[in-house]
Parts: sequence; structure tokens; C-alpha cells
Amino acid sequence: MSDDRLIVALDVPNVVQGLALADRIGDAVSFYKIGLGMLTGGGLALANELKQDHGKRIFLDMKLFDISATVEAAVRGIAQFNLDFLTVHGDPHVVRAAKEGAAGSQTRILAVTVLTSLDREDLDACLIRDGAVPDLVVDRAGRAFDAGADGVIASPHEAAMIHALPEAAGRLIVTPGVRPTGAAVNDQKRVATPGQAIKDGADHIVVGRPIWQHEDPRAAAQMVLSELP
Repeated sequence: MSDDRLIVALDVPNVVQGLALADRIGDAVSFYKIGLGMLTGGGLALANELKQDHGKRIFLDMKLFDISATVEAAVRGIAQFNLDFLTVHGDPHVVRAAKEGAAGSQTRILAVTVLTSLDREDLDACLIRDGAVPDLVVDRAGRAFDAGADGVIASPHEAAMIHALPEAAGRLIVTPGVRPTGAAVNDQKRVATPGQAIKDGADHIVVGRPIWQHEDPRAAAQMVLSELP
């Protein structure tokens, strides 16, 4: 199997295209992310097929946020499929509820800190409290760990600071906003190369468009893997 530190985001519209992409990539990748964009296109069915029939690891990126009872119920329903990672917002009450819902399953709960597409100006527009983005991310990560999160989602820029937290011992750091050397940044604002993200403490990196938009996605994935230390 491939180095599972690389998670490829299947940001395509439906199951058919997702399976076709995974088939083109083949054994070069063992870990896939399926997000909200494919929810109405059969994303959960694709997750189960890749997991059960193809032996892939699956990161279901739902970023759940609601009252505790609803989050717990939603996670309990998802956890029955024993997918590997599931994201929720990093608010402590959400994390605690998600952990309750995932109890007894293999699903690890990852808390979203601050989206990698946001900067301080965006946070101001959302009425998020003052402070530098890295400081807010580290603060949210610590609170999520205290609430029981198995890991956090954060940009590569904050990975080293989160890794240094005492609460981070034994927890996962998963970094989107990773771009291979020379790739377009697109709508991401806090990015790094694959090698730098891993060196800074990321356990897994998530790469989407530079792979699935490439004319040869298998070769693109292999290029990303070649950058990992």
C-alpha cells in the first residue's frame, strides 16, 4: 500500500466520477477524503465502497456542527460504518458529543480549528474574537483536545505550534492547504509544500485539486509522495 500520510480529496460531483478517479490513481494512494460537495452525489456510498471493496482508508469530511444531541446522533449513524476519520467543528460541546456518538467504533473524531481558506479579515467579518490566526488555531486545538478530540484539522502554518502542545501527545494533526512545489494556491490562504507540512508536525496532508485536476492523477499523486521526507 502507498504511504498513507497522503490523503487525496475526491472533490468530484458523484460516485461514478469518484470511483473512476480512484481507479486511475490505483495503488499509488491508500487514503481518500470525501466531503460535503459529494454528499448528494452518493458520497457515503462511495466511502463504503472504497473502504469495504477496495481496502482504502476513508476520511469523511462533514464538519458537523449543531446542538449536542444532534451531533451525537449524526456521528452514531456514521460511526456504524467504521470509517477512519470524521470531522466536526472544534467547539468543545460539539467534540464531546461527537466522541459520545463514535464510542465503540474505529472512527476517529477530528476537530476543525480555523478553515485554511480564511484569514484575519475573514474572521473579522464572522465576528470572531481578536487575535492572530495562528494563536486562535492553537487555542481552539487545545480546547478540542481537552474535549476528547482524536486530532485536529489545521493549516501547515500552525502544525508545529499545535504539535508542541502537551495535549497534542498521541493526537493527530491533519493539514489541508497543502500544495506541491509550483502548484497554484487556488482559494487557500495558509499553505505549505508537502514536505514542509510533514516536517512541521503534520501526520497526514490533504491534497485535492493538484491531483484530481491533473491530466495524470496517478503521476501527480506520486509526485506529491516524492516530496515527503
